[in-house]
Amino acid sequence: MSVRLSPLDPAGDAGVAVQLLRLQREAYAVEAALIGDHRIPPLREDLTALRAAPLRWTGALLDDRLAGAVAWTDEGDLVDVHRLVVATSAARRGLGSALVRSVLSAAGERPTLVATGRDNAPARALYRRLGFVRTRDREVLPGLWVTGYRHDP
Repeated sequence: MSVRLSPLDPAGDAGVAVQLLRLQREAYAVEAALIGDHRIPPLREDLTALRAAPLRWTGALLDDRLAGAVAWTDEGDLVDVHRLVVATSAARRGLGSALVRSVLSAAGERPTLVATGRDNAPARALYRRLGFVRTRDREVLPGLWVTGYRHDP
């Protein structure tokens, strides 16, 4: 298995955007099943919205195909992870960890925030393993709960 991390530009590359949207829908469908709720906003996002989102992206290429991606914002004094998606065929191979570590590396000495579905046990375990500390639960839509985490270097 040969994994390579690479910056992605869905705004400037329609082909990359199509691949990301497909991957995002696949990954968030798994999370929706885990948490019992299909109202996850990125699951409903269309290609135009994905391309317009003001996010920085890094992709994980597994044998030269997009198998995972992470998107974040750099807000000066902190970094906020908005999305982490991994293809079901590549799950449990360390891609998610590698992608989050790449964001932590880019963050340097700044804190990094992330949130996931409160009932998404695999994602919660991943963030804890990488040194994130739970901050709070919040209801983003009626009955849809997320858990926030913070990583301080």
